[in-house]
Amino acid sequence: MDRQPLIACEHCASVYRRRALQRGELASCTRCGTVLWRYSRLTPSEWLAIALAGLLLFGIANAFPVARIEVYGAQRGATLLDAIAITWQQRHWAVAVMTGLAGFVLPLLQLLTLLWVLVPLAGGRMPADMAQACRLLGWLRPWSMVPVFVLGTIVSLVKLASAADLRMGLGLPAFGVLIVLLTMLGRLSPRVLWRYAENAGLAPAHDPQPEPGHSLAGCHACGQVQNLADDLSDAETAHCVRCHAVLHHRKPQHLARTWALLLAAAILYIPANTLPVMRIASVVGDSKHTILGGVVELWNGGSWDIALIVFVASVVVPLTKLLALALLALRAQWGDVRGLRARTRLYELVEFIGQWSMLDVFVVILLSALADFPGLMMINADAGAAAFGLVVVLTMLAAMSFDPRRAWDKETLALAEMKELH
Repeated sequence: MDRQPLIACEHCASVYRRRALQRGELASCTRCGTVLWRYSRLTPSEWLAIALAGLLLFGIANAFPVARIEVYGAQRGATLLDAIAITWQQRHWAVAVMTGLAGFVLPLLQLLTLLWVLVPLAGGRMPADMAQACRLLGWLRPWSMVPVFVLGTIVSLVKLASAADLRMGLGLPAFGVLIVLLTMLGRLSPRVLWRYAENAGLAPAHDPQPEPGHSLAGCHACGQVQNLADDLSDAETAHCVRCHAVLHHRKPQHLARTWALLLAAAILYIPANTLPVMRIASVVGDSKHTILGGVVELWNGGSWDIALIVFVASVVVPLTKLLALALLALRAQWGDVRGLRARTRLYELVEFIGQWSMLDVFVVILLSALADFPGLMMINADAGAAAFGLVVVLTMLAAMSFDPRRAWDKETLALAEMKELH
């Protein structure tokens, strides 16, 4: 009987041999507790149907307004693309580019890339450029922020509810269903897609044999476990035997890059919270609003639940990311090997909450699109929105640069030294 392929834990580098799971089961790392793989009864053909439905809903959601507003008899509807275009016309190019990529371009590219892989897999064929497509998919997944945009839409409608007559557009429920499908499709990581290709006999599953001076390493792009020379330096490169991605034992200079990105994010966090994120011009006067000012306004207006959501997403989450990553980087730099499982869970939390800080930026652009009534009411993005969006991007890049496996390596060395002493 053929042996199952090997799989390496992404957070501690432990290597296991895969086995078939039963319904409802998942396999987790015995060392750090990370979920390695889950049972799925869906076939590539069924995943293809979900991806096609997602693409159809994506088109509907972006073609129809998410809401309509009426002010003094004047009406206006707004789609995500309207919001991006108006933000660009207001010369807030950084905000328009960030929201356009995160809310429209990258989710669309993610769906198209999935279709590129799933169509041939469903037909029993190996996808063309499978390696490049899966590498692209792995890069796109963290940056697709459709759920954040939908929550931002709800916050925007609550903010405007007391000042205008609002009606929900067809785009909003379409986005709601789209979130469900994208959440399901989020389980189709590049490793899972390669596993489907392996199971169908379309892609080789290399089974490495022990070699002197080598240790096992998992490819970050396709998950293939293979032998890698122990003396390979960070400056030298090796390539995956299956997908030819550049392969390292660990992320090169992970602490230097993490600290540089964290420092830049911490500096920008100050103007992000002190500068106004939007300006409101109406017949009763002009006003500027910071993030905390918007939270207070929602609270005073009786929407304490929405105020709490905005406060958590826009204040608590980015501050938590900065402090948590700084703590993880410091503990790794000091060589502290205590509480590694808890630190791994903290790192997973930072990765999970990363994109939700973009909430206020989406709120601002949608308010700009809905409240675009020259002479009556206009809302424009301001400098704080760009600074805040950059904080989100930099903290996400910092989390991606950090390598939690380094701390587990030090624990292995410490245990080996203790064993020698005894």
